[in-house]
Amino acid sequence: MCGRFNATFDSGVKKLYTSLKINKVIDKPIDKRFVKAADTVSIVREKNNSRVVENAIWWLLLDNTENGFKPSKYTSFNTRFDKLNTPRSAGYHAYRHSRCVIAVKGFGETEFNDKKPVHYFDMAADSGGILLGGLARDWVNKQTGEVTTSCSVITLPPHEKLKHIHSKAMPLILPQNESLINRWLNTTFINTEHFKPLLHPHIPQRLIAQQIDKPKTHNAINPPELITPDNSYLIEH
Repeated sequence: MCGRFNATFDSGVKKLYTSLKINKVIDKPIDKRFVKAADTVSIVREKNNSRVVENAIWWLLLDNTENGFKPSKYTSFNTRFDKLNTPRSAGYHAYRHSRCVIAVKGFGETEFNDKKPVHYFDMAADSGGILLGGLARDWVNKQTGEVTTSCSVITLPPHEKLKHIHSKAMPLILPQNESLINRWLNTTFINTEHFKPLLHPHIPQRLIAQQIDKPKTHNAINPPELITPDNSYLIEH
């Protein structure tokens, strides 16, 4: 997955937020058409037995500087699925104790060849919004006690239906199933073997793929393409 979201807070995304049964809105959800890696994004997670909305830097690893925490030199807006169970990896602890969801209208994909962009696509929910599976971390300034939150999106191997759009990876799109989301956000649920089926390429909902000229202008090129969902549920309800 490439580093951009469509975080438009429209009626479909608002409905998705309502379904998450949030207890507290710490930060107002971001409402932007174009959000890029290292920007601030809105996440939903559980803290102190309460489900909250808060804003986080979309870059899991942060460095402490004189002006506060800043994105590390190590790229970490995504966390690869095959690193989640590596004990010393950046996402190992968060995968067990601080999972989050990022509710968005869509996300962007860019295909590269020899580090040059070949094409750009916007992927959006056909209706409603998309729940991306993510990880969160809190960083505490030892001098001031101020807490800065960061996050990443879990990425999976490429899906056959999406390889013509992005051949290297896809984000973890969570099925919008209440019991699954409850377990995903439960900080005391550390049996990550239960989530193992989610770490395979899977499309749980209808998506619209639209080729665009550039991410910032997002002018449509060619007719939009419907991406149909996979039939099977990868994880028991």
